[in-house]
Amino acid sequence: MKKWLPWIIVAAIILIIYSWGKNFNNTAVSLNEDVGEAWGNVQTAYQRRNDLIGNLVNTVKGAADFERKTLTDVIEARSKATQTTIDPSNITPEQLKQFNEAQGGLSSALSRLLVTVEQYPDLKANQNFLKLQDELTSTENTIQTARVRYNEAIKPYNNHVKKFPNSILAGILNFDDKPYFDAEAGADKPVDVEFDFDK
Repeated sequence: MKKWLPWIIVAAIILIIYSWGKNFNNTAVSLNEDVGEAWGNVQTAYQRRNDLIGNLVNTVKGAADFERKTLTDVIEARSKATQTTIDPSNITPEQLKQFNEAQGGLSSALSRLLVTVEQYPDLKANQNFLKLQDELTSTENTIQTARVRYNEAIKPYNNHVKKFPNSILAGILNFDDKPYFDAEAGADKPVDVEFDFDK
C-alpha cells in the first residue's frame, strides 16, 4: 500500500487542480456571458434612441425656419455615436470612455435641440413631435436602467477573476477584469436652470 500512496497523492492533487480550473473557467465564462448580454441591452437601448433621433430630426426639419446648425449638430453627434462600437468580451476602460463620450455628445446635442424647440410653438404642438419626445424620455430611462444592469453584471465577474487564487488562473486564461460605466463628464456639476418669463 505504501508504494501506491505517492501516486494516490499525486492523482488527488491533479484532480483537485483540474476541478478548481474547470470550476473557475466555467464560472468565468458564464459570468462573462452575463456581461455580454447586459452590454447588448445597453447597445439596444442606445440604438433605439438613435432611431428615434432620426425620426425627430426629420420632424423638426419640417419647420422651415428652424435653426439648421442645431439640427446639423444633432446629426453629426448621432453619426459619431453610431460609429463607436465595443466588443464586450474585450472591453477596455479607454473604449468605454470613448463610447461614453460619443453618447454624451449626442445627449448634449439632443438637449440643445429640445431647448431650441421651445421657441417654435407650431412644432411644440405637433403630435408626431410630442410622441417622439415622450418616446425619447422613456428611452433615456431605459438606457439608464441598462447601464445600471451592465454594472451589476460586471461586479460578480470582476469579483470572480480578481480574488485569489482565481486571479492566478484569470491571468493565465486571459480573463481580464472589465470597466464599469461611470457618470458622463460634468454630471457632478449642478445643472443651471433658467426661466425666461419675458418670452
